[in-house]
Amino acid sequence: MSALRTDIRNVAIVAHVDHGKTTLVDAMLWQSGAFRANQDVNDRVMDSMDLEREKGITILAKNTAVPYDGVKLNIIDTPGHADFGGEVERAFTMVDGVLLLVDSSEGPLPQTRFVLRKALEAKLPVILVVNKVDRPDARIAEVLDEVYELFLDIGADESQIEFPIVYTNAKTGQAGLEPDALAENLKPLMDLLVEHIPAPSYEEGHPLQAHVTNLDASPYLGRLALCRVHNGTIRKGQQIAWCRTDGSVTRATVSELYITEALDRVETAEAGPGEIIAVAGIPDVTIGETLADLEDPRPLPVITIDEPSLSVTIGINTSPLAGQDGKKLTARQVQDRLQAELIGNVSLRVKDTERPDAWEVQGRGELQLAILVEIMRREGFELTVGQPQVLTREIDGKVHEPVERLAIDVPDDYVGVVTQLLALRKGQLEQMVNHGTGWVRMEYLVPARGLIGFRTEFLTETRGTGILHHVFDRWSPWFGELRTRPTGALVADRRGVTATFALMNLQERGTLFVGPQEDVYEGMIVGENARADDLDVNAVREKHLTNIRSAGADVLVRLVPHRILSLDQAMEFLREDECVEVTPHNVRLRKVALDKNARVKLGRKARASNTD
Repeated sequence: MSALRTDIRNVAIVAHVDHGKTTLVDAMLWQSGAFRANQDVNDRVMDSMDLEREKGITILAKNTAVPYDGVKLNIIDTPGHADFGGEVERAFTMVDGVLLLVDSSEGPLPQTRFVLRKALEAKLPVILVVNKVDRPDARIAEVLDEVYELFLDIGADESQIEFPIVYTNAKTGQAGLEPDALAENLKPLMDLLVEHIPAPSYEEGHPLQAHVTNLDASPYLGRLALCRVHNGTIRKGQQIAWCRTDGSVTRATVSELYITEALDRVETAEAGPGEIIAVAGIPDVTIGETLADLEDPRPLPVITIDEPSLSVTIGINTSPLAGQDGKKLTARQVQDRLQAELIGNVSLRVKDTERPDAWEVQGRGELQLAILVEIMRREGFELTVGQPQVLTREIDGKVHEPVERLAIDVPDDYVGVVTQLLALRKGQLEQMVNHGTGWVRMEYLVPARGLIGFRTEFLTETRGTGILHHVFDRWSPWFGELRTRPTGALVADRRGVTATFALMNLQERGTLFVGPQEDVYEGMIVGENARADDLDVNAVREKHLTNIRSAGADVLVRLVPHRILSLDQAMEFLREDECVEVTPHNVRLRKVALDKNARVKLGRKARASNTD
């Protein structure tokens, strides 16, 4: 017989990146009295990682608990990028409903489609929150129509389409049932949450079942399993059955048991159905496993995650400057770190390559893989990272590749440029809408290969004004050969320290990536050539002194400031025969084969194989 736990609601907040999820959770925490009035709290308190603060995005799904009117609201803040979709899918197994947040001006974007599709597949009820209603360019009626269209497009049933709507301004912490009648606080939103999100249901007398949906680590307790209790009660010190992914059942003990209150984990003696808990004492537990009753273990189904669509090769740093920056240099340390990442990151795969010091890491997108490399470099690793490659699969005997749905917002002056760029990348225009505000929204279907390195070129062509977002859409037959980067590279032909005199002559050839007095080595890319071919250059040539004076000899030389590439930009810039050297303090581009003669031979081989 099923019963309800009316004092708890479990809800996930989902939205496209930068539509205000984390800001809304902040406002909920402040209004529930989680912080003292004079407490010093960061903006977007849920974004706790350094990288999340720097990039202004959520990377890991995190949960908090907000008390409201005698009900405990367990709220899970999920990432908006599809690259971290593994986090979103796991979050949906912990909750009974979803708050879908949409920007009042931008409307639903590709990641909104992605997270909404996952929510509807999981049969979760939805509350629509239209945020940022104070924007001067808000177009609320049109955005609501777009959301209804999106629901119909994804294939929602009648019960899912009739969702309640609430309007908010998360920054000021206001909500209302009409856009022009906001209350002083978020009470209308909280009331809707309690009313429309179903209370957790459980079967009375059913043995314990708790699903491990996420992992955390504590310096004192080791690995923590974050679980949703589906049935039964779990107690501190209890002997439980640990149902593993391989089908075996092992005895384990709950050494510590925590529940969440606001942002803190609080010790508790027991937790009942519907609670989101953290369990310590099981060192090798992984995501998808079940903690069950020792006498009557009944495992829950293992969580399934979408397959990765992109891969990158990560290996030890093999450049002549290796070992000058980082502390972790060996293949063993890199391999151990990648294996450790697999434990908490279910959407990643790590495979061996023919080289013992390099591994193929597969993930959802460039951003996810770049974040992993960025975290590792901050931990003191030195790495070599290859060009991202798409993963293909064979369907009915034909090779298929991933296709992305791309949404672009650009000023209408740049529509022609963007169309031209995407035509070269085999993009198909699905929809084009001119809102009459000087901005145009375009939706494309583009092979994922075509989007590698697209962002940099797109921002250059639109003078930094364009906005683009993309999400995996489907597998399609191989599109054939695509044009890669249109420019070549300026490659250093010898080791040394760069000289102003040499760089002054080189800056006419293209864009430089290095400034004066920087270490370079043979095979290192020091700039982007304006032409399509690579050019070997001497970047260390000094001006030789003579004993003859001349009037204009020592005129002050002014160098154009060189372009400093971030890790993401460096990975996007790469061609097949190039890679990135990543150290804690430097990001350098280089050729895979450093020796000029070796590069020439490899180029001949590649051309010969293409003609065959």
